[in-house]
Order: sequence, then structure tokens, then C-alpha cells
Amino acid sequence: MKRICVIDGQGGGIGSAIIKKLKETFEESVEIIALGTNAIATSQMLKARANRGATGENAIVQTVQRVDVIVGPLSIVLAHAMMGEVSPGIAAAIAGCSARKILIPLSQENVDIAGLTPMPLPRLIDALIVQHLTVTEKT
Repeated sequence: MKRICVIDGQGGGIGSAIIKKLKETFEESVEIIALGTNAIATSQMLKARANRGATGENAIVQTVQRVDVIVGPLSIVLAHAMMGEVSPGIAAAIAGCSARKILIPLSQENVDIAGLTPMPLPRLIDALIVQHLTVTEKT
């Protein structure tokens, strides 16, 4: 069974939306692990029906080493992002692990991606599933 880790912080809204769509698409054929930079984010992602969840730097650093895919907003690989919730240790662990990373180009940080056409979150999540995860599931 493929293990997908969804990482989010602050209120967990992006992570929750991703998990709902993953559950709708793959039902119980994948294991979804919610990792929050804070307890509120983790709680919201668990309410969205993640299989398991954990909170904080150590949980994130340890868990990303044992999953197949990491999904989350772009800011999870930026040290000090999300108003400081993403520690340098979290950013380094995510960026440096061997898991495939599928990042949604949403950022409240002072980061822009040249050539990217802005899309609303629901369309970005649909693209994540159709273009990146559905192909992965078939191989």
C-alpha cells in the first residue's frame, strides 16, 4: 500500500482539502498520514479522514523518511515559512528525504515562481491528483 504524507501548518486548511480529495479518489487503497506543524493543523487533517496523524518537528523529520510521497504547499520546504512554523530542520528533512515530493505552488512567503499561472486551490488539487498521483498509482 502506498503511503502518502500530507504536511500542513497554521489552520490545516490546505492539507484538509488535499486529504478529502485523496480519500475521494483513492478511498482506502492508500495510507494517508497527516503531519502538522501544530496541533490544530493535525486535528483538521485527521477530521478530513487521514489514517494517522502526528504533530511537530520530530514527528515530521522521522516520518518523512518512511513514506512514498509527500504532498503539501510549497512553503513546507522553506525554512521559517508559515510564520515560523516550518523550522530549518523540517524544511531540510522534507527536501532531503528520498520520498517523491508534490508541492502545491501556494505560498504566503515572499516567493514567486516565474512562469506559473495562478489557479484556485481546488484546481491545483485536481491537477495534483490527475497529473501526478494517478499516474504514480498505475505504475
